[in-house]
Order: sequence, then C-alpha cells, then structure tokens
Amino acid sequence: MANDSQMANAIRALAMDAVQQANSGHPGAPMGMAEIAVALWGRHLKHNPRNPHWFDRDRFVLSNGHGSMLVYALLHLTGYDLPLEELKNFRQLHSKTAGHPEVGVTPGVETTTGPLGQGISNAVGMALAEKLLAAEFNREGHAVVDHHTYAFIGDGCLMEGISHEACGLAAAWKLNKLVAVYDDNGISIDGQVAPWFVDDTPARFRAYGWNVIGPVDGHDVAAMDRAIADARRSADKPTLVVAKTQIGKGSPNRANTAKAHGEALGLEEVKLTREAMGWPHEPFVVPQEVYRDWDAKAKGAGAEGEWDKRFAAYRAAHPELAAEFTRRMKGELPKNFAQVAVDAAVGAHAKAETVASRKASQLALEAFTAALPEMLGGSADLTGSNLTNTRSTAPLRFDLAGDVKRTEDGKIGRHINYGVREFGMAAVMNGIALHGGYIPYGGTFLTFSDYSRNAIRMAALMKKRVIHVFTHDSIGLGEDGPTHQSIEHAASLRLIPNLDVWRPCDTAETAVAWAVALQNVSRPTALLLSRQNLPYAPKAGLEDISKGAYVLADAGEVGLNKKPQAVIIATGSEVQLALKAQELLAAQQIAVRVVSMPSTQAFDRQGAAYKSQVLPAGVPRVAVEMGVTDYWWKYGCAAVVGIDTYGESAPANVLFKHFGFTPENLADTVRAVLQRKVSA
Repeated sequence: MANDSQMANAIRALAMDAVQQANSGHPGAPMGMAEIAVALWGRHLKHNPRNPHWFDRDRFVLSNGHGSMLVYALLHLTGYDLPLEELKNFRQLHSKTAGHPEVGVTPGVETTTGPLGQGISNAVGMALAEKLLAAEFNREGHAVVDHHTYAFIGDGCLMEGISHEACGLAAAWKLNKLVAVYDDNGISIDGQVAPWFVDDTPARFRAYGWNVIGPVDGHDVAAMDRAIADARRSADKPTLVVAKTQIGKGSPNRANTAKAHGEALGLEEVKLTREAMGWPHEPFVVPQEVYRDWDAKAKGAGAEGEWDKRFAAYRAAHPELAAEFTRRMKGELPKNFAQVAVDAAVGAHAKAETVASRKASQLALEAFTAALPEMLGGSADLTGSNLTNTRSTAPLRFDLAGDVKRTEDGKIGRHINYGVREFGMAAVMNGIALHGGYIPYGGTFLTFSDYSRNAIRMAALMKKRVIHVFTHDSIGLGEDGPTHQSIEHAASLRLIPNLDVWRPCDTAETAVAWAVALQNVSRPTALLLSRQNLPYAPKAGLEDISKGAYVLADAGEVGLNKKPQAVIIATGSEVQLALKAQELLAAQQIAVRVVSMPSTQAFDRQGAAYKSQVLPAGVPRVAVEMGVTDYWWKYGCAAVVGIDTYGESAPANVLFKHFGFTPENLADTVRAVLQRKVSA
C-alpha cells in the first residue's frame, strides 16, 4: 500500500531542494499542497506519462504557477520525461523547469501559468471545450470524450478580477467536470492576507452557482480524496474544494509565514525541515519505494489502452465522425480549406462592396464558419457591433440540466455570449485552444483590447491559434469620443512578439486576413476593423495580400507613366486617403506608389527581395495611419501622417478634417518631403 506521507514529503523535499539550489523560486505552495497533490495525482487524475498528449486525459492546471516545483515534482515522480537533472536545473537557461510552468517546454504541462487568475480561466476554457466536444461527438454507447479538468488555485488567483469573470461563466455553462482546489493558506507575498482579502470565498462561489465542498483539511489525504470524489459526482455545477493548508508545511521556522512564499528556505532551514519531516535523504534523492508508489506509467498506459479500444469501436460504428474528430484534435484544417479561402477572397474581389471592414469580416466568417465546424466564436456583449455571429453559429445555450442545447438541425451553438468580460473571454479562448478541437475567436472594441492584453500576450507566448476581432479601430468611430477611439492600440499590439496584427482596407484583404489567421497554427491573430464603410480598393490581383504588404497602385493606375517619386504606406481605412492623394499628386505630375500594408508582421517575415520590390530603396516613404506615429519610423519613412493625441467626440468626417486625415493634407505632406529632398 502506498505511503501517502512519504509521497507528500518527496514533493516537499524536491521543491525545497530545487529552490535552494537555484536560490530562487517559491517553495511554500508545493510544500503546502503536497497532500492535495497526493490525493489528486495519486488517486484520481487520468493521465499517461508515456503519452502526455493522449486526448482523453484529464487536464491539470496549476493556476498558482509560482508554485511550479509542485507540478515539476509530480511530473518527475509519476514518470514523465522530466529527469532529475532537469529538477536540479530549476530556473536555469534552457532547462525544462522554467520559473513558471510553460506549455510546450515541459512534458505534461497543459498551459503556461504565472499571471495569476489566468490559469483557472484557461481551465474554464478547457472544461468548456470538453463539454462541447462531448456533445458533438459522443454517441450512445460511445463516450470518446469524457475527462475532467482540475485546477489548483491560490489567494492571488481569487484576488485577480479575471477569476470573477471566468468563474461566473463556468457556472453559467454548468461545467460539472471542472474541479478547482483552493489552497486556502491565508498568506501572500506581503504577509497574512486578512487585512486586504476579506472575501467569503465559499459564499462567493455558491453565489455564482458552484458546488462548494469544505473547508477540508488540505493535509489529510483521505479527506481530500473524499472531497475530490464528491466533486467528480457533480451533475450540473463546477466544484470548488476549499482546502485549508499551511504554506511551507514541514518547515519549522518558515511554515505559515510569507518567508516561505517566494524565496529559498536557506541551507539551515532545509536541514531542519528534513529532520522535522523524517526525511534523511540527501538533496534530490528519492527512495525507490517512493518512486514505485508514485509511478503512473502502467496505470496510464492501461487507461489509454482502454480508450483506444473504445475509440476503435466508435470508429467502426461511426467512421465519418471518428475521422472528423481525429482531424480536429490534430488541429488540421479541412482538405477543402484552400478552396474555401480562395473562393472567399475572389468572391469579395468580384463583388467589390463598400462596407465597413467589420462587416467584411462577417462576410468572410459566413464562408469560413460554414466550412469549419471547429470555429467557436463569440463577443464580449458587442455581437451586433463586432458582427462575429453568422448563420452557421447559433448562440451557445445550456438547459437546466446542464446539457448543451441544439438547433433544429441537431447542431450545438457556436457563438458565445461572454458578457462584458473581455479579459475573461481572452483567457477562456486560450484554454479552448490549449484543449484542442476548436479554433476560438472573440470580439470587442479595439480600445478594450487593453483589458485583454495579458491574455493575448500569453497566447502569443504559448503559440496558440486564437483570433481576436477588434472593431471600431480608430477615430473613425466618431461620436463615442476619446474613451472609445483607439490611438496607441494598433502600434501597441504590433509590439507583442508572435502576434499577427491585420488592419485590412476592404473585403478582399479582410477575407485573406481571416484565411491567414486560420492557418496560423502557432500564433494568435488580432484583426483591427472599422466601424465606418470603406470603398473597395481596386487591385490587379490577390496573391500578394497574404505577404502583409503589396503594391496596390502605381502612378500608371492614375494615368502617370513614371517611376515612383514617393511611396505612401497605408493601412485600413487610410488606404482610401492614399489613393485619393495619389490622384491629387498625379495631377501635378508627381508619381506616387500606394502600398497597402494590412499586416506589418507578415510583411516583416518576407525576404529582402520582396521587401525591396514593394519599398524600393532611395524612394521617399510617407506612412499614414490613424494612430500613433512612432511605430512607422522603422520603415525608413520621411514623414508620418498620424495622431499622437487622444481623439474628440464628433462625427467621423469632422474628426478626419480636424486631425488632418484628408487627401489634401496627405498630398501636401508628400510634396513637402520631396521638396526637402530637392533642397538637400
């Protein structure tokens, strides 16, 4: 029979040893949650260390990611490909044991956590994905999607407002297979939390509509085992298990203090802790009998083997469903995707409609959501403004029993009303993408991307395909005024590594932007879209749009057959300004090339030859965009027509004139640049 005490002490020892060796880290949470980990990982968690990506595994999220040595110790002890040397290299360059857990770096880590509150929000997304996939694919006698999502959370997660957003949604969606274990130790970095964290957490979660268990003694493995078993039986509610613990449990002088939270115990205290725990072993030494108690490889392989048999029976009974399920879990697009993308762009080009780019986005979505059942959309209470809904994506709803409601043709809803929860929406979408089976997209106003920003950054860091639809992208939204008018947002989003930002000028560019975003399997995308109507920009072809920038019109397009004397670089709604300024300048025999640059990131990835073909050396460049000017100097611009102040409340046309976004001002700017060149 397994020795629960020794199993827990192995976690404590590895955690304090690794943090001590690195002289950096957070030993308190792993030491305090050791028995909780024994109960969950030793008795309930369905996983296979030999195959961390087995689809029907339970998902485990360490939302209090600063306690990363807890999950590293568990992964090592249960048999994942995380050898002891990696634990010894905790927090060192290129190790698999980074300061906070990172998905894609450490086998068995399901999401990157550290920014508190986002892990539990990711878990909500994972649990939603499981529930929806089960509704889509399970058939009578064939439960191929049937797993739980577990999250460990701390006081910090609950203090962060995003936990309110996401946990409210979890209750609304009746995610009964979501189990959160709250490490209620009453300590944060600044000390005892009582002076600043007075929430009645159990009452808070009951008010959401969660099932609440506890308080439970978090150091009693049997009690935690019973609590988790009870949580697993919930039929229509997510469950919060409140576990009372001591941070740094086992440390004679640091337990129950902030000193255990975020620093090494110190060599003397490590020695005293070993003595207090009855753990006589050298640093990083774990007895073989403890390894045997923890080893989950055989049990995990057996669980996966049983699932393989069930899936084989499912495939025999429902071959088309099985093939579709396999495709989606691999993250592959349908075989006809390329044709769907071409048809969407060519159709937009042929119709040449004058519509707002947010409407152009909806037109593209009509094509893509009809062809891709994995697209799972939504909006943060702005559906009618963001236009993220389509004929193929009915609203997602649940009945009183917690089951997913179906449309008349038997399909689930694929458009989520997130409510006014931009940050929660973004983090939940990350969880959906991490789980697999769906491509999430969600909408709000561009100025509210600030609420979502850290979750957007996390998606980029984790290399996940998440699509953000940001409408009302400039002062062009008009009367709502500077609180809603984005100024710095486009440039700010472009600074996030591995995030593609697209600001299309018309229906064809928008269709291409969506196609590229859907193919971006290892990066998120932000689509910046206008409120105001935009005329279609005539173009010779569509093949270069996906490169991020292309020659939209040379001077010959306006009857002036000369080499370009200047290049105007424009994005989004300002492309029309550039085209009109080109006409004005042509009338004065000044030849100007107009380059549409819907995605600076995509353009920056192109080779030097293509870049110089679009932006020839020695030809002055002028950029125009209704946003801050600083970003554009990187392209060697001689001038930028932009806006470095906040907007005003007025009709859009009045604002354009007030801030100088007119063809005449842009033409004057080009002439001034050319005059300076002559004078030089």
